[in-house]
Amino acid sequence: MSNRAGAMLRVFGAVTALSSLIILPSLLLAALWNESTALPFLEAMLPTSVIGAVLWYAFRNSYYELRLRDGFLITAGIWIIASLVTAVPFYLALPQLSYTDAVFEATSGLTTTGATVLTGLDNLPKSLLFFRSSLNFFGGMGIVILAIAVLPMLKIGGMHLFKAESTGPVKDNKLTPRIAETARTLWVVYLGLNVLCALAYWFAGMNLFDAVNHAMTTVATAGFSTHDASFGYWDNALIEGIAIVFMLLGAVSFSLHWYAWRAATVSHYQASSELRVFAMMVAVVVFIVTVYLLLSGEITGFDQSLRHAAFQTVSHLTTTGYASTGFAHWPGMLPILMIMLAFIGGCSGSTAGGMKVARVQLVVQQGSRELKQLVHPKAQFLVTMGGKRVSESVVISVAGFCALYISLYLVLVLLLSADGLDLTTAFSAAASCLNNLGPGLGQVALHFQVLSDFSTWLMSFAMLVGRLEIFTILVLFIPSFWQE
Repeated sequence: MSNRAGAMLRVFGAVTALSSLIILPSLLLAALWNESTALPFLEAMLPTSVIGAVLWYAFRNSYYELRLRDGFLITAGIWIIASLVTAVPFYLALPQLSYTDAVFEATSGLTTTGATVLTGLDNLPKSLLFFRSSLNFFGGMGIVILAIAVLPMLKIGGMHLFKAESTGPVKDNKLTPRIAETARTLWVVYLGLNVLCALAYWFAGMNLFDAVNHAMTTVATAGFSTHDASFGYWDNALIEGIAIVFMLLGAVSFSLHWYAWRAATVSHYQASSELRVFAMMVAVVVFIVTVYLLLSGEITGFDQSLRHAAFQTVSHLTTTGYASTGFAHWPGMLPILMIMLAFIGGCSGSTAGGMKVARVQLVVQQGSRELKQLVHPKAQFLVTMGGKRVSESVVISVAGFCALYISLYLVLVLLLSADGLDLTTAFSAAASCLNNLGPGLGQVALHFQVLSDFSTWLMSFAMLVGRLEIFTILVLFIPSFWQE
């Protein structure tokens, strides 16, 4: 076996073993609370941890300087292996679940999508609910590190495309010289936000268990809840307000949060054109939805219309996917608008899904430039971000990303429709999974149990592709990728 293959197997062995350790906190809680999930958690953790450890040990001395293409394979492999390993506890603990559904649930958790095949959450063992939330927690941090530290090295990440922004530490593509140190600094920020969020929920009226679980899924903009009714379970404006604040914080670049913590200043937030556009979008959409709800009579009173409009708008734009009310039954264009918001998503380097605000900014500017060029063929119009010119190579790269993203979405819709789903369900299910949103419309408004095995695997694939900036997965399907 070549050194290259050995080195990659060493990495995958370590990933398998570490993925199994995600189960450990839930196993300890199940044992502490004397719940029936303790044995399934143990049966899931031991074999996978042993297999991973043996694989790592067998190739521990295999060293090879991995190339760029190896980075794509390893990055994709890490997320695929983690999803397959963390699906085992669901499969063993819930006899009604097939392994296909278990993989969907685990993938949804790690990619912070929040779509689910489970019902009756209020009656599930608390340790299993904690395990679902912990997948959101670890997945959210993994996404931030991926976006800020790993993908830029592969030249496909969100951060390296926007050097023109030059806000704080982003201009150097990384916060600190080493990836390991970058990861540690991001963990500090991420953990700090989770602790603050949990305390806020607790003081606002949640019990400690719900507060901790929802903090893990709010900052990760993930959306898993411990109750079927999600935030409608509490019907509390203060709790919803806290969720709005931390969903927004999760959808802002974590490099900005780190710089604010390190330099004790918020001036760089104001200097970020991406953040300004994001905030403006939130305000405009909240206003439109509030007026629409008020005029339609769907919700009585301006305060209640504003409350639910703000919560659902932020939930969908940040691709968190929480629900305070049944938005799928809102009048007119509102359900479709909520789903479409997820295509934009949050800021680059955040836990949010979607194409990201910065990319949408550049594509809109490029389109505007082409229109102006038609009127003034000899004039020169520039695409800028943060007052600085964006190179043509970056504009072309972003346009290619967006074109491929939408094309992939259309293919997913067609495949779901071919599998027998109605258009509303196919449209929303594909959008929900590719954008890592969670809730959908039609038959998937509440859960994804209705999908066939084919569609379930397809949506698991869509969640991974959307989470890994699509190029990381799709490049593996190019024949030349596998040629030496």
